[in-house]
Amino acid sequence: MTTVNEIFDEVNRRLADPAKAGTTTATYQFDLSGEDGGSYHIVLKDGAGDAGAGAPDNPNTTITMAGADFVGLATGTLDPTMAFMTGKLKVRGDMALAMKLQNLLR
Repeated sequence: MTTVNEIFDEVNRRLADPAKAGTTTATYQFDLSGEDGGSYHIVLKDGAGDAGAGAPDNPNTTITMAGADFVGLATGTLDPTMAFMTGKLKVRGDMALAMKLQNLLR
């Protein structure tokens, strides 16, 4: 089974490609609960990015959900819209930036 750490490691590898990081400047914080939970971040700036464990400074967007649900979201077994509508996914801050995350996670 895929873990939260493996997903953030994979996102970090993808961010080495400037095309993946794109022109977005954003700081995302993930507050994940449960067995595979913790604080994680994705920071995008100047066509580069960093993803991993730990809370970032001054996030634009904070995403709160269970670690297992995050894994489902990232692997495509949990629909982001349904997760949001059913309260499994909570977003604080810039919703437009949150929507851009989908391209990075898959």
